[in-house]
Amino acid sequence: MAVTTQESTQYAQIYTTQPQTNVSPAEWEGKLRVAVFDHTQSGAGDATSSVALCKLPAGRVRLMLPLSWMYVNWTTASATLDLGWDAYTNTSDTAVAADPNGLLDGISVENAGVIGFEELTTLAGLDTAGHMKVFESKEGVVLRATSQDVALADASYITGALIYVRD
Repeated sequence: MAVTTQESTQYAQIYTTQPQTNVSPAEWEGKLRVAVFDHTQSGAGDATSSVALCKLPAGRVRLMLPLSWMYVNWTTASATLDLGWDAYTNTSDTAVAADPNGLLDGISVENAGVIGFEELTTLAGLDTAGHMKVFESKEGVVLRATSQDVALADASYITGALIYVRD
């Protein structure tokens, strides 16, 4: 073995590669943004009922789930929550299908409490090292929480903040 000195892809693109390559603000010197949401269920909702939590802006956006959290009071017995997105068009004009559990799949919310995403090991569709998801969309992406397996009781409640990076 030998001592090595290497560079991240982004560092090399900015400081080493000639000519210099642009790096997306979602990857370098971007600004953290917060999408705060809260919802109280009005009337009971059957299984597969959902709540649109927020809409990420158009362009390249990096969702930072380890910095995000939710407080969920969906106290129906055996309730689980999926977190995903609605269908959208990417920046290459290609349709991207809706994926109701593309971020979280079957997280138990039977008891009210805070979900800190950094603690979850069942994150779906994310890079396994950083638990991040990059969206590149023309018109933004709606993020949606779904109760897949049981009905949502009247007055069920969800609140939280999703943290993302963009310029």
